[in-house]
Amino acid sequence: MNDMSVPFAEKDATVVIVDDESMVLASLQSFLELETEYTIRPFTSPQEALDYSRDGAVDLVVSDFLMPDMNGIQMLEEFGRRHPHAPRVLLTGYADKESAIQAINEVGLFQYIEKPWDNSNLLVVFRNALERRFLVKALQSKIAEIDKAEGRLSGLQNDILKTFI
Repeated sequence: MNDMSVPFAEKDATVVIVDDESMVLASLQSFLELETEYTIRPFTSPQEALDYSRDGAVDLVVSDFLMPDMNGIQMLEEFGRRHPHAPRVLLTGYADKESAIQAINEVGLFQYIEKPWDNSNLLVVFRNALERRFLVKALQSKIAEIDKAEGRLSGLQNDILKTFI
């Protein structure tokens, strides 16, 4: 299943899915486990998902919009604070479409998907989100390498100046 154009190994991606409806959660989880190598972390409770996010790996977060106690936008906003580079996707019913569109700007959603979803479209959205996630990760790593090399170069320049001064 691993395509050469995808800059990440699917097995390295952890996807958190939150939906208070266990049937929807089971459907998503089963589909993704059949079609991908992602590690799936399913939760029926937004708070349990947030608790997991304190120490657990998160590369993509998918949440239902309407849930008791905390809606998906509030939960995704909190995920954004904890894992700012993990793309966030909102699942929404047609009636919630306006709220989802508003949340794209407010919460920095990667995308929203209407229920019922199309499985092939869902896979495209998830792969695009994860590709972006892993590209950002690679960029951060390169920036850190450049910063480290720049620090070594600066130190070398100082050593050379001290030698000749």
